[in-house]
Amino acid sequence: MLPEDLGTRIRRAHEAIDRDRLVELCRALVDVPSPTGDEAPLARVIADLLVACGADGRVQPLDHRQANAWGRLASTGAGGGATLMLYAPIDTMTTGDPRHDLSHVAAELDPHLLPHSLVDGGRVVGLGAMNPKGHAACILGAVEAIATSGVELDGDLIAAFGAGGMPTNSLPELDGAPQRHHTGQGVGCSFLIEQGVWADAAVIAKSGWAIAWEEVGLAWCDVTVRGTHTYVGARHLIPYRNAIADAATVVQCLEAWFVERAERWGVEHPDSDVEPQGMVAAISGGWQRMAAFAPAEVTIRVDMRLAPGQSPLDARRELVGAVAMLASDGIDIDVELVVGIPGSRTEPDHWIVGTAVDAWEAETGEQHVAARRTSGATDANILRNRGIPTVRVGLPKSTEPDGSPIGFAPGMNTVDVDALEMLTRYLVRVALSATCTKVGLQ
Repeated sequence: MLPEDLGTRIRRAHEAIDRDRLVELCRALVDVPSPTGDEAPLARVIADLLVACGADGRVQPLDHRQANAWGRLASTGAGGGATLMLYAPIDTMTTGDPRHDLSHVAAELDPHLLPHSLVDGGRVVGLGAMNPKGHAACILGAVEAIATSGVELDGDLIAAFGAGGMPTNSLPELDGAPQRHHTGQGVGCSFLIEQGVWADAAVIAKSGWAIAWEEVGLAWCDVTVRGTHTYVGARHLIPYRNAIADAATVVQCLEAWFVERAERWGVEHPDSDVEPQGMVAAISGGWQRMAAFAPAEVTIRVDMRLAPGQSPLDARRELVGAVAMLASDGIDIDVELVVGIPGSRTEPDHWIVGTAVDAWEAETGEQHVAARRTSGATDANILRNRGIPTVRVGLPKSTEPDGSPIGFAPGMNTVDVDALEMLTRYLVRVALSATCTKVGLQ
């Protein structure tokens, strides 16, 4: 019996996709809380789902509370094809726990901020329903469709789901538990690769309905502004330098500089799809309980996005230069790098880029146009920087009924069922196309 051609395989696998099943998968993932550092319960659920469809699902613990899940559909065809990884992180940026989230995320936790799914018309709503759990549900749906349809694979297909994919450091622990520091910032993806879960190429499912092959990195820096610890009752009698007042000046200058920096990059690199942004994210210093006294220093944490090829140390030097003029005005400033993840790029002529774009155009019937001015960082950087050529594609954001953009938090936590089906169909096509690629012949 002759092997089926690629088009027949794709058609059969597409016929096995079930919209109701995609909703069921998305809701099942949302209903298991998985804040960064506590993904193990969800990893076990995912591994069981992989086993149920014949994908050799496994749980890969990082510690007693966090874990990856992954599985493999082995080659059943002629062999010699590429091994492709479909990857999605599984942790949510916020927790759904009022003790952590209130006031930072919202004054009260609306349904979309809680790990309890609901179906609202043609949408699934709940914490992480779009990002990341809608993406993970689409990968599971694609693997199930390929497995249950019985189509041949010329290479292996790996489905991997990583802990700690959000750009966050560890949460403060509650109820007296010791704090763990090895969470977030791609820790699960790094561990997955270190333990031998390897592929010739990868597709990461993350927000954005276009193929991306380059991505910004990030540098988190602490900008410390020093002043004089003093007393309000004596400020007119002794030397006075309020670190909080100087920090306000620094914040305003940095916010303006980040805009100028991004605009300058866009002018100098008109062919790049990325536009590295920056932001002042947090300020700490002073005593709310003791407002009569000024602190000796205030710390400002900033996130600087890095262009592919720019090192975190280069970014720190750039930031030092930006605040140098403030130091000349008498403000005492120090800059320390606290997190650094380089940006990355897969060469556009690599076969995974061509395969991914061709699959997108075949699914949409349109010519692909890359997204521009992007500044989001994902585990794609971990995969690429560890040597796995990677493209990114994901769900489009839901919109308001009038078509206007939806807000950031609702956008993370609301997904259209039509979009779940669209991405799943795409992942089926790109998975079958990529595993038919003969390794070593590109």
